[in-house]
Amino acid sequence: MVMIDTTLPTPGLRSALRHLWQDQRVWLASALILVALVVFDTEQSAETALFAGDALLGTAPFLILSIAIAAWANATGADNLIARAFTGAPVLMIGLGALAGGVSPFCSCGVIPLIAALLAMGVPLSAVMAFWLASPIMDPSMFVLTAGVLDLEFAVAKTIAAIGLGVFGGTVVHLMMKGGAFSDPLRDGIGNGGCGGAKIRAPKPVAWRFWDDADRRAKFGRTALSTTLFLAKWLTLAFILESLMLAWIPAETVTAALGGEGLLPIVTATLVGVPAYLNGYAALPLVGGLIEQGMAPGAGMAFLVAGGVTSIPAAMAVWALARPQVFALYIGLSLTGAFASGLLFQLWISIA
Repeated sequence: MVMIDTTLPTPGLRSALRHLWQDQRVWLASALILVALVVFDTEQSAETALFAGDALLGTAPFLILSIAIAAWANATGADNLIARAFTGAPVLMIGLGALAGGVSPFCSCGVIPLIAALLAMGVPLSAVMAFWLASPIMDPSMFVLTAGVLDLEFAVAKTIAAIGLGVFGGTVVHLMMKGGAFSDPLRDGIGNGGCGGAKIRAPKPVAWRFWDDADRRAKFGRTALSTTLFLAKWLTLAFILESLMLAWIPAETVTAALGGEGLLPIVTATLVGVPAYLNGYAALPLVGGLIEQGMAPGAGMAFLVAGGVTSIPAAMAVWALARPQVFALYIGLSLTGAFASGLLFQLWISIA
C-alpha cells in the first residue's frame, strides 16, 4: 500500500496565506467586515457599502488632485524644488506648514499622498506634522459653514486653533528631532523613508515637460497607480468603520455627554472626540444645539478639534504612512492641543 504524505503542502499553504495577509490585509479586513455584516446584519451591510461608496466619490476630486500633484512632482523632478524649499529656518517652515494646513482646501484624506511625498523627499517631519495636524480641522468651506451654523467668532477661533495646534505640534517634533528622534518616520515600503534627503543634497534638473520623456511618463503612471491603490484600500476601510460608528453610536448620544460647564466638560469633550468620529460638517449643528442648551463653548471647541484631527480617516492616514511612534505622538499632540484650544476659547468667552 502506498502512503501519501498529506502534510507537505501545509507549510506552503500557510506561507501563501501569511503572505496574502501581509500584502492584502487591508483589503481582506474590509471584505471580512462586509461579509460579517451580510451574515449578521444584511440591512446594515447595504448601508455601509453605499456609505463607503458615496464617501469615496465625495472625496474623489480632492484625491485626484492630490494624486496628480504627487505624480507630477515625482515625474518632473519638481519634488527637488519642494524639498529645497523646506531647508530654511525650522521655525519658519513650521509656521508656513501650519498656516498652509489651516487654510488649505484638502481634507484629511486628500493630503495623504502629499504628506507621503514630502516625507519621502526628506522634508523635516516637524514641518510636515505642522501641516498634518492643522489640515483636518479647518478649510475654507468649513470656515463658512462654521460661521453660519455657530458664529464668526467661533469660526475664527477654530482657525486659530488649527494653526496653533500645527505650530505647537511642529515645534514639539522639532525639539524631539534635535535629540535624535524620528530619523526615519515612514513605514518600510512607503516612499523612500529617510533616504529622501539625498534629493535635497544632490538635486537634479527639473523637466517640466515630462510627457516628452518616455521614462518620466512611465514614472508618472507608476506613481499615480501606486498612490491610488494605497489610498483606495485605506480609505475604503476607514469609511466602512466610520459608517458603523455612525450607525451604532448615534451622534446625539455622543454629544449629549458633553453638557455642563466648567473644566470637566472640556476634558470629557477632548477624550470623547478621539474615539467618537463625527463628520466635521454634521457635528456643527449638533454642537451648536448643545451650546444653546448650556454646554460650555470651550467643550464644543475641544470636541470639534479632537474629533477632526483624530477622526478615523485622519488617524488611519497617519497609521498607514508613519511608524507607530509617530502615530502615538500624533494622537498625543491632538489630545493636548484640543484640550488647550477648548480651555483658551472658554477663557476668551469668559473675559469677552
